[in-house]
Amino acid sequence: MSWLTQTLRSYPEIAIFLSLGVGYWVGGKSFKGFSLGAVTATLLAAIAIGQLGITISSNVKAVFFLMFLFAVGYGVGPQFVRGIAKDGLPQALFSVIQCVLCLAAPYAAAKIAGYDIGSAAGLFAGSQTISASMGLATDAINRLGLPATETKALLDAMPTAYAVTYIYGTIGSALILAMLGPKLLNIDLVAACKEYEEQVGGAAELGGPGTGWHQFALRAYRVANEGRAAGMSVAQAEALRPAGARLFIERIRRDGKIQEAKVDDVLQPGDIVAVVGRREHLVDLLGGTATEVDDAELLAVPVEGVDVYITSKNVEGRTLAELGQTPGARGVFIRRIKRGATETLIPVLASTKLYRGDTVTLVGRTQDTTAVANAVGVIDRPSDVADMAFVGLAITLGALIGAIVIRFGAIPITLSTAGGALIAGIVFGWLRAIHPTFGRIPSPTIWFMNSVGLNVFIAVVGISAGPGFVAGLQKLGVSLFLWGIFASSVPLIIGMYIAKYVFRFHPALLLGICAGARTTTAALGMICDAAKSQVPGLGYTVTYAVGNTLLTIWGMVMVMLMT
Repeated sequence: MSWLTQTLRSYPEIAIFLSLGVGYWVGGKSFKGFSLGAVTATLLAAIAIGQLGITISSNVKAVFFLMFLFAVGYGVGPQFVRGIAKDGLPQALFSVIQCVLCLAAPYAAAKIAGYDIGSAAGLFAGSQTISASMGLATDAINRLGLPATETKALLDAMPTAYAVTYIYGTIGSALILAMLGPKLLNIDLVAACKEYEEQVGGAAELGGPGTGWHQFALRAYRVANEGRAAGMSVAQAEALRPAGARLFIERIRRDGKIQEAKVDDVLQPGDIVAVVGRREHLVDLLGGTATEVDDAELLAVPVEGVDVYITSKNVEGRTLAELGQTPGARGVFIRRIKRGATETLIPVLASTKLYRGDTVTLVGRTQDTTAVANAVGVIDRPSDVADMAFVGLAITLGALIGAIVIRFGAIPITLSTAGGALIAGIVFGWLRAIHPTFGRIPSPTIWFMNSVGLNVFIAVVGISAGPGFVAGLQKLGVSLFLWGIFASSVPLIIGMYIAKYVFRFHPALLLGICAGARTTTAALGMICDAAKSQVPGLGYTVTYAVGNTLLTIWGMVMVMLMT
């Protein structure tokens, strides 16, 4: 044991990786649906290892924290800009109000309880489950100009308060929004989501894991001698479909020969046509009126599913119903829409709007999906290569701007290098959404920068704070936990009532909007499960982008308020 202790003290990098290994392993375990999560488990493991008295350079956590914050900004950039600038403004405004409540409650608790600056910052971070705020709080505490021993005491108190309040912050928030919220607001979540889907015209989602590809079918039918389609052009025949149905003629077999269908081709009796559409439309509309033919050669149409990253201004803010009427959409169907850093699944409804930065999965003939992809954005093909020149220079630029200090009298005002990196991520993430020719960062790389970047920072914090953790927990434990319940619960309950009675959000979206403003993905999952629908996710992305940014910055603001 003494050899291990001495080795970890001599090679502190080993202690960091040990904290990560234990943290990710323990954090990945669940008991009756509850899991600590990687961040909290890593912090607890690091605190335990820190009891050995290991010293780690603060530069290590600074490097990884800048990487993490840039990745956060990069992921939420398109939604953040859209939420502030366009029709997401009511949701963005609500998110600001919710974030102010999330700052006010921990601040009031810290003042009433008489906590020091470090404990207050940790109480805020844990109760609001915003680990990133501790980085900005650390920078702010270091800039206070206090004696080194006092500064260290404040920094050591922060992870103690965070660890004590985080567990309820995670579980309590999910339970309040998903279980208590509908009862307090008198909302029948399942009925509200069904009503919303009926209003906007569509099903909750086209397909799902393992079933989505089967929603679309290609079948062959013979044009009858006395059939309505005989003598009509392809365009006229396709126009016979009822409103809301999308059926297209892809190929025609005539006199034994196969030809690709063009909109001005005239159908003749005896032709065999390959028709593509949603399976239920083919069955309901053609099953009883047309003769189906088994023609394997005719149906051998090259079909693919491709992910497309939306970048076109012509698509921005338009509904799927509008886009479906454009000539270029002929023969192409949307199977899935993902939005934001959390890749929130957006229901595929007639009134669902597409925005730059969305990723849509298109299904159709290869030539059709390729043409649509070129018109609305770029094909998001899998790639392992990240534009690291872009990442390095963007973080450098943001950190340099953040390092600028402007003094108002004796008060220093600065974004800090961490705040600068966050804002750089937002700006360059938004630029990437509208100009995708540069700055590509694959999803696995974003995950690494987000998850590992934050957890290395947390590991260093925990190891450094380890020796003072036990004493702090003994001093503040029970009261701190209770104040954490107050700080987590009160803002959410007040926020739900504001969302319903002031902003009057649709009941199907309201709880998703609250979850996004509080950046609690666990709560969104429980809400969607309770609703038996993905509709609540429509309210999550804009508020998440705004909330994630403001709550992170609030770490620095909390220190300023407590000074």
